[in-house]
Amino acid sequence: MTYQITLQPSGHHYSVAAGEILLEAALDAGFVLPYGCRNGACGSCRARVLEGTVDHGKSQNGALPENARREGYALLCCATAQSDLRIECRELAASSEYPLKIMPCRVQELTKLADDVMLMTLKLPVNERLAFRAGQYIEFMLKGGARRAFSLANAPHDDGFLQLHIRKIDGGSFTGHVFEGMQVKEILRFEGPHGTFHLREESNKPIIFLAGGTGFAPIKSMVEHAIHNQITRPMKFYWGSRNRAGLYMEALAQSWADAHSHIEFIPVLSEAGEGDQWRGRTGLVHQAVLEDHADLAAYQVYACGAPGMIDAARIDFCSRGLPADEFFADAFTFAA
Repeated sequence: MTYQITLQPSGHHYSVAAGEILLEAALDAGFVLPYGCRNGACGSCRARVLEGTVDHGKSQNGALPENARREGYALLCCATAQSDLRIECRELAASSEYPLKIMPCRVQELTKLADDVMLMTLKLPVNERLAFRAGQYIEFMLKGGARRAFSLANAPHDDGFLQLHIRKIDGGSFTGHVFEGMQVKEILRFEGPHGTFHLREESNKPIIFLAGGTGFAPIKSMVEHAIHNQITRPMKFYWGSRNRAGLYMEALAQSWADAHSHIEFIPVLSEAGEGDQWRGRTGLVHQAVLEDHADLAAYQVYACGAPGMIDAARIDFCSRGLPADEFFADAFTFAA
């Protein structure tokens, strides 16, 4: 059985099979809709179902609470059609500059940035490059069909090698291999670039970057891209961690602020200990943003980190006037 999906306000339409994910079918049909994590956590792909019914699948309550479901909203990265649908959503212009590719790569270098964070540097085949937008991610294609997604930490202009920041996850088979068994020159295979979490360069609004842990990786790519392209919009970067070790490139982030008057760096620790010798901000990182901004109506926000941080930031920032369509997010979730 197939269903007809109509996108509003464009009037574009495509077909989906029963059980087929709405986002995947749209991308396959050539329609680029907003998305980030692809697992129901970040809320970037939220759209309103104007007509018809859907199965919400694995949509997480934080990104799609019950009241939003009652109002007709769905996460297109999880939802499947149960009838013909008419969906209200933003469409992004497709670009031939950033084609989706499946590529082999070689592990060029493995460098520990912290006890639980590894910098993985990847080398592509000779004369090959991956064109991507700052903030996007790649997915490693593993045996048995499994995939693992990681944000690109290097800026697009600095593409001689690809850089990933990989956090070790308890029970994680892939990250366990990265930390305990992976060797330089190992061959991997990936697909990318993925995601619509990228800098909107056409805007002139001031920017708040918000990162938790290794959510720093895509923010690093965006900031370095902005510096390279001489984008001088005011930028405030809030980076949160439990302890100082989690700010594994603190000196680099501070160097951006030291060298550029339009960039401000605000590190925040939630569980600073005596060994951290910390005199900076403490508490939840998104709360630090709220402490500094009574009104967010004029801003754009780019947030990357754990789903809980993303959910809280979206709700609280919008309550301070941030337009919902100026909150861009990528939520990191982990698979064993």
